[in-house]
Amino acid sequence: MTPTRRSLEQYVPVFGNLMNQFFNDDWSDWTSRNFSTTNTTVPAVNVKEDDDKFLVELAAPGMRKEDFKVELHNNLLSISSEKKDEKTEGGETGKYTRKEFSYQSFVRSFTLPETVETEKVAARYENGVLTLEIPKRETAKVKPVRTIEIG
Repeated sequence: MTPTRRSLEQYVPVFGNLMNQFFNDDWSDWTSRNFSTTNTTVPAVNVKEDDDKFLVELAAPGMRKEDFKVELHNNLLSISSEKKDEKTEGGETGKYTRKEFSYQSFVRSFTLPETVETEKVAARYENGVLTLEIPKRETAKVKPVRTIEIG
């Protein structure tokens, strides 16, 4: 019997992939990051499913419900925001002592399954979390097991 040389990747395959990602120069390949291609942060999203509905929770603290735009077209749900902020301190007209402005925007899109009631989607914004409730159609809901008696 001849000894076989094995690499660490054969025993722990995730380790090699992690190291390749870490040393990869193209950081845009990371799918789990919360940054857009313009290096701005994109709100994190949770998607929950139960028997009756889907819940989409988008973390966006410091925003107001008026800052969001939620659209649904051909089962594509898009959540977007565009926020401009401008502050001016002191100075005369045409001469700034200090002026700060910022611009934030994002778009998150999700393809909804055909089994949802698109006309009944509801949204609310509370405590920094935008929550969308997407009910399922009756035909898509899980039915309880029915026992059939044998006659």
